Amino acid sequence: MKEILNSISKTSLKVIDTSLAISDYTAVSISTKNTDLSTFDVSSSEEWSVYLEKFLKEKKAKVAFGGYFEKRDIYKRSAYFNSSEDNERNIHLGIDLWCDAGTKVLAVLDGEIHSFKNNLNHGDYGPTIIIKHQIKGIEFYSLYGHLSLDSSENIEVGQRVTQEEIIGYLGDNIVNGDYAPHLHFQLIIDMQGKQGDYPGVCSKEDVDFYQQNCPNPNLLLKLPNEI
Repeated sequence: MKEILNSISKTSLKVIDTSLAISDYTAVSISTKNTDLSTFDVSSSEEWSVYLEKFLKEKKAKVAFGGYFEKRDIYKRSAYFNSSEDNERNIHLGIDLWCDAGTKVLAVLDGEIHSFKNNLNHGDYGPTIIIKHQIKGIEFYSLYGHLSLDSSENIEVGQRVTQEEIIGYLGDNIVNGDYAPHLHFQLIIDMQGKQGDYPGVCSKEDVDFYQQNCPNPNLLLKLPNEI
């Protein structure tokens, strides 16, 4: 599967505003290894926004990206990710693209709307759209989380979308699960019957399954210097 996904395009595929060049992107870590995160309250979306704005300015960039299979402490702020101490979900399954609220969100490839939902748990996706793709004889799904409320107002399940079509916009911290604005982009092979939602974070006990079912989105995005 990884080889097929990687072969779909030799160039970077877009999931946010096409006016943003590859040179506008910079890699960022929000893992437990990033000592910068000890300098502010990581439970505060406002302080995250300040940190990311400063980070992007220093890097002379407009989008900070990364996070596939990154272990993060940020989820400790929400009971939704910590049903028990023995099964803490803190391993990130997609790539995050941190940029301004209102940024255009694009379908990565041709497909159809599989489902959509506003996921309201604290720290959850907020408004989310999932697209079903059939490419080179394989079926898979792409998930777009942390969107604006109006992103799902005029779409229907089964509706066809084309590559780089605008499917929504990034939401702010009021609607996106209380995060600094960003897109959570994830690939999924088997939706396991879920609609408008799929785990974006797993526990260490489930890593083997999710590494197979949620391949690295950078196989399509091909962003340089991923952390």
